[in-house]
Amino acid sequence: MSSERLAVVAVVGRPNVGKSTLINRIIGRRAAVVQSEPGVTRDRRIFTAEWADRRFLLVDTGGWERDPSSPFSEAIRHQAEAAVSGADAVLFVVDGTAALGDDDEGMAAVVKRSGVPAVMAANKIDNPRREMAVAEYWSLGLGEPHPVSAIHGRGVGDLLDEVLSVLPEREPHPADEPFRIAIVGRPNTGKSTLLNRLCGSQRVIVSDVPGTTRDPVDVDVELDGVTYRLVDTAGIRRRPRNSDEADYYAVLRARDALSRADAALLVVDALEGATYQDQKIARAAAEAGTALVVLLNKWDAIDPEQREWTEESIPDRLGFISWAPVLRLSALTGARIGRLGAALEMVLENAGQRVPTGELNRLVAAWVAAQPPPPHKGRRCRIMYAVQAGVRPPTMVLFTVGSRLIPEYLRYLERKLREQYDLVGTPVRFVTRRRTRNA
Repeated sequence: MSSERLAVVAVVGRPNVGKSTLINRIIGRRAAVVQSEPGVTRDRRIFTAEWADRRFLLVDTGGWERDPSSPFSEAIRHQAEAAVSGADAVLFVVDGTAALGDDDEGMAAVVKRSGVPAVMAANKIDNPRREMAVAEYWSLGLGEPHPVSAIHGRGVGDLLDEVLSVLPEREPHPADEPFRIAIVGRPNTGKSTLLNRLCGSQRVIVSDVPGTTRDPVDVDVELDGVTYRLVDTAGIRRRPRNSDEADYYAVLRARDALSRADAALLVVDALEGATYQDQKIARAAAEAGTALVVLLNKWDAIDPEQREWTEESIPDRLGFISWAPVLRLSALTGARIGRLGAALEMVLENAGQRVPTGELNRLVAAWVAAQPPPPHKGRRCRIMYAVQAGVRPPTMVLFTVGSRLIPEYLRYLERKLREQYDLVGTPVRFVTRRRTRNA
């Protein structure tokens, strides 16, 4: 989300330990300046990185020296210390092939005084035989020195797992910014009528002609004392008419609004029941990771026999989002509209739910013991560790060895997680990270 406050990780260490090389490895491109001459990096530079579906900022700093030999070196030292004081976590880099030095000890003292959580990377360890050489770095009092090779990528994945484990929880929304709610659905299902009902005024044009709404319209409304920012979008068609350029781009804007929303209201025409197009839109909402509420609109306009047929169409077409609550209402008359505020509050709260790491690992171990992953190509997958890497939607990362986990088994784990926690209204993602001997 664009409004997300990204955590800041300061990368520090004495000169020429490979800080910039490690940053380039993490972000996947040659952005930080790398040169064998110490002191090349002078000013703090900031890069956006991503690991296990978590985005964060990396601050590249110059080499810290206890006794600066020049005004430039003294300025670099101050910049590094300022980066530590303003960070959420510190990635402290040492040269795992060199003896522990005074500058390493001095920089470690700065980090410890700051109180900022730290993870240590013992760089330049390109094979297992060299790992024993990093043992002396335990004496710095910053925990385990993790052996890595920034040049070859060895151990960097495990290192980033440790960095994520000490970062604070994400702050997906400033307190003064409302949640964004996208109103989506096929053309002429009553989306604009719903928006006008919630606003209490004729905010957008309402017409029986499909496709009247061309552009997304943002408006703040209050439901049960909570302010939301509603976005009315152009009706999403399965296949836009390319000959009608305005309608085609309206569909693109609608999909963009969905990808940036915190939750979506999928408006289904109760007179027609859930259709194949509704199914496609629901899938797009789930893939975007938005919380979801299904609204059966025009409920007051159908007879009891038709209601039964409409009810049957929901699990038939939308069974893959059975986790989404269904509200039956009438945007035109306002019938049952009062239930919408509570539904939105519930799904948004569930989308932000977090499972403690220890508890998640105990649960996953029990589920695996009850039903082990099926073998794939003669090999069985082993789940070594699980961690929740994010919210909105809740995203669980499984670190595995051996064979891959098939989608059916991930759905089994999702079903078990939903039985344990109230996750009504939010998609849940399970992401696998396979470890290899050389990773």
